[in-house]
Amino acid sequence: MINVSATSEWKTAHTGAVIGLLELSGVENGSPSLLLDQRKRATEARLRTVYAGYRRQDFLALPVMAAYEKYYRHFDKTYHVLLQVESIVLKARNLPNVSPLVDANFTAEVSTLVLTAGHDSSMLEPPIVIDVSHAGDELVNMNGEKKLIRPGDMVMRDRRGVCCTILYGQDNRSPISPQSDQVLYVAYAPIGVTQEQVQTHLHQLEENIRLFAPRAVMEQNRLLIA
Repeated sequence: MINVSATSEWKTAHTGAVIGLLELSGVENGSPSLLLDQRKRATEARLRTVYAGYRRQDFLALPVMAAYEKYYRHFDKTYHVLLQVESIVLKARNLPNVSPLVDANFTAEVSTLVLTAGHDSSMLEPPIVIDVSHAGDELVNMNGEKKLIRPGDMVMRDRRGVCCTILYGQDNRSPISPQSDQVLYVAYAPIGVTQEQVQTHLHQLEENIRLFAPRAVMEQNRLLIA
């Protein structure tokens, strides 16, 4: 199990926030999963039914979405899970096909609306902490583009620097790959998203993963509370 702690600065700056940690080992990520594909199609169909007739203001009125919208608006950004749900419901697009471990996360995200990053645990270098971004912090994102991070964002750091932020996503060092067999999912929930909602998200994510990795070993499932 990989140890993740939280700084006092994060707890002070984001009082009421929740971080969900789900780590699994013994997973396989190299082949498509028919059962997961069926779950993805069922999820898309359910969203189109539940949110039939919705427009952006309706999505933003959902309690979880409203909490993220408030967080992102503080930084003049738009919550990207909102855009993903809109594309499924309003544009009839399907969830992407990346890899089972990544797709399992996307499927849970659009169901619960809880933002979650997935990392290859072996690529993270301790100490690993949930923190707040500072002036001068940088991130090389998954596209290889260097981003200057705005101060005040929720971030996760390892020994080599920032490896994920709410606003800019994950780095290019630790993403899940087809070879990943131990993964750490980190759910970032600002104030307004409850502990119960984060725990429900982690449960759905684990259920999705066990569709194709039923023997995966649970390393940790816990919450960090600000």
